[in-house]
Amino acid sequence: MSADYRNYIDGEWVESESDETIEVRNPADTTEVVGTYQRSTEADTERAIEAANDAAEGWAKTPGPERGRILRETAGILESRKEELVETLVREEGKTRSEAGEVGRSIDLFYYYAEKARDIGGPNKQSSGEKTELSVRKEPLGVAGLITPWNYPSAIPAWKIAPALATGNTVALKPASAAPGPARQLVEALDEAGVPDGVVNLVTGPGSEVGNTISSHPAVDVVSFTGSSAVGERVYETASGDQKRVQCEMGGKNPTIVMPSADLDQATEIVAGGAFGVTGQACTACSRAIVHEDVSEQFLDQIVAHAESIEIGPGLEDPDMGPHISESELDGTLEYIDIANGEGATLETGGGRPEGSTYENGYFVEPTVFSDVDPEDRIAQEEVFGPVLSVIEVGGFEEALEVANGVEYGLSSSIVTQDLDEAHRFVDETESGVAKVNDKTTGVELHVPFGGYKRSSTNTYREQGDAGIDFYTAEKTVYLNY
Repeated sequence: MSADYRNYIDGEWVESESDETIEVRNPADTTEVVGTYQRSTEADTERAIEAANDAAEGWAKTPGPERGRILRETAGILESRKEELVETLVREEGKTRSEAGEVGRSIDLFYYYAEKARDIGGPNKQSSGEKTELSVRKEPLGVAGLITPWNYPSAIPAWKIAPALATGNTVALKPASAAPGPARQLVEALDEAGVPDGVVNLVTGPGSEVGNTISSHPAVDVVSFTGSSAVGERVYETASGDQKRVQCEMGGKNPTIVMPSADLDQATEIVAGGAFGVTGQACTACSRAIVHEDVSEQFLDQIVAHAESIEIGPGLEDPDMGPHISESELDGTLEYIDIANGEGATLETGGGRPEGSTYENGYFVEPTVFSDVDPEDRIAQEEVFGPVLSVIEVGGFEEALEVANGVEYGLSSSIVTQDLDEAHRFVDETESGVAKVNDKTTGVELHVPFGGYKRSSTNTYREQGDAGIDFYTAEKTVYLNY
C-alpha cells in the first residue's frame, strides 16, 4: 500500500492548495504505486520561499558550530535509517541496491559539512598602513533555491542542502517529480534533528510552476540546478536576469580513450562500469569508447561479451543493471538506437527490450554497443542518457584527443594507458571539468570541486568541497582602523 506525502513548509507538513497529487510508480514494476506526492502550484512555492526568507536572518545569526550540530545530528538519523532510505531510492528510481550506495554519500556529505560549519571564515591580511586590521568574512547570501534531478535523488539534494545550511542560508527545495522520496527523507531527518521552522522547505511538483517560481522569485538570492542542458540554460537565463548567483550543472557526452599500452581487461571493466552502471543514467556516464586501432578489435570483443553478461532485473533483487526510470526515458534510448542504426553504425549487441515475464511491467532495456561509429554521428554527439556505448576507432593519441574534445559537452573524461606521457598530455588537454586516468568517468569524491566545461555547466561556480562553501557565501572585506 502506497503512502501519501506532503510538502514541508515553515516547519509543517502541508498539502498543496491544488488538491492534486502525483503518483510515483516503481519503474521495475509499474503496477506498484510507491507513493503519492503533492502537485504544487506557484502559490505553494511562494509560501515556501517566503518562509525561507522570514527565517533567513535568524539562521544566518546562528553560530556555525550550532548549525554544524544540526547537520551532524541529521547525518546520524540518516545513518540509522540507511536500509529504509536505500529501499525508497530503489523503488522510486530503479537503481540496484548496490547502486543505491549513494545514500552513504548523502550521509557523508552531512557529516562533512557539519565539520566545515565550524571554521567558515576568511583570511586576515596584512594592511599596507599602520593601525589597520584587514580581514575577509564569508557571509550567507540568503535564500537558496535548489532544483534537483531524479538520477541521484539522494546525493545531489544532499550536496546542495548541506553546504547551503552550513554557511547560514535557508533553503527552498524542489526535487524531481519522478523520484522525490529520497529528498523528502533528508528533510524528515533535518526536521527531527531540530532545524528551525522555515530554514528548510520542500515543495514537489512540475518544473513549469515550482521550478520556474524558484528561479524567478525576487526573494531567492542563489539558485543551484542539476539536470538537462536545455532546462538548465532556461533556469540560468531566468535566475540571472535579476542578478541572482546561479550555478547549473548539466549534461555530458563523456569519453574514455583506450590506448595500446592499456590492460584491456582493466579497460573493459572501466568502460563498462561507466557506460552501463546506473543504467547509463548519469551525467558522467561513458557513452564513447575511443579506441586505438591496434587494440580495437580485441577491445570490442571484450566489451560486447561484458555487455552480454550483464544481469538485468528489478533493483530490489540487486542485479547488475536495473530499469530506466520512466517510459519517456526508455523511449528516448530506443529512439537513439534507431538513429544509430539509420546512420550506419553496426549494432554489436543489445538494441532492444529484454524478453520475459520479469520485464513486461518495467522500463527495461538491454545494454547496447555500437561499432563503426563516425565521430560526427548523432549517437556520438548527443547525450543519450541510457546504457548505449559507441565504440570509435582512431589511429593515434592526437586523433583520440581531437575526437574526445569534439563535442559541445565537457563534464568528465578518462584515459586508460600505461604511458606516462599520454596520461599527462591527456590531463593537460582534455576539455572537461573532471579528468581521470585509468578510472571510469563516473564517481567523484565529495571534498573536491565538481563541475563541467562548455555546455555541461554555466561555468560559474563548482559544487562540493570548499567550492560548495564559496558558492553559497559572499565575501566582505573589513578595514578596521584603530
